[in-house]
Amino acid sequence: MDISVIIDSVPEFAKGITITVEITAISVAIGFCLAIVLSIMRVSKNPFVWMPVYGFNFYFRGTPLLVQLFLIYYGSGQFQEFFSQIGLWHLFKEAYFCAVLTLTLNTAAYAGEIFRGGIEGVSFGEIEAARACGMSGVKLYRRIIMPAAIRIAWPAYTNEVVFLLQASSLVSIITLMDITGVARVAAAKTFAFYELFLFAALIYLVLVYAVIFVFRKVENRITAHLVHEAASQ
Repeated sequence: MDISVIIDSVPEFAKGITITVEITAISVAIGFCLAIVLSIMRVSKNPFVWMPVYGFNFYFRGTPLLVQLFLIYYGSGQFQEFFSQIGLWHLFKEAYFCAVLTLTLNTAAYAGEIFRGGIEGVSFGEIEAARACGMSGVKLYRRIIMPAAIRIAWPAYTNEVVFLLQASSLVSIITLMDITGVARVAAAKTFAFYELFLFAALIYLVLVYAVIFVFRKVENRITAHLVHEAASQ
């Protein structure tokens, strides 16, 4: 194994790590907010509210992420005139924006279904008790339903974030120099495919377990009162 090839590529890999972490963090942050809204709409009994969300989730969960990436990045060029008229073409012509947009919509669809399951898993007794105290509507969701739903769904949501981090490697296909993109370009120059992609895999491994560590800490924090209650019984 030629370690010198890896050492020479470390500065480029550092830039690639920055790109990977950035697009994943932005996508997770925006996707989380969208997922909360989508999950609430999804459990609505009004078909005009839940059916568009169902269609959105059906598409983004039922098609490959790579296809979605191609449609948004390459497909948007067919609507250049329209996007130019509304002042958005300067965004859609950038690979970075298209990558973040695709990953955000994809994770919002998956996370929305995860949180929907969390909402449906909230104890009916908790909801009835809140209603008896005069809560309803937004206040009921904000104080009772969503906090409980997020606690229930958090382990599954952690897995979704991990999958998103791994899936971010696809953005190298649209010219972004993330970790995979750096490995691919460096390997094409040096033909050290084994060394460089093994190093890239190790980087992803570290990032994945860093994400798991952080999300486990958050999970312990949001479920701490449940642990205390169980210990006191």
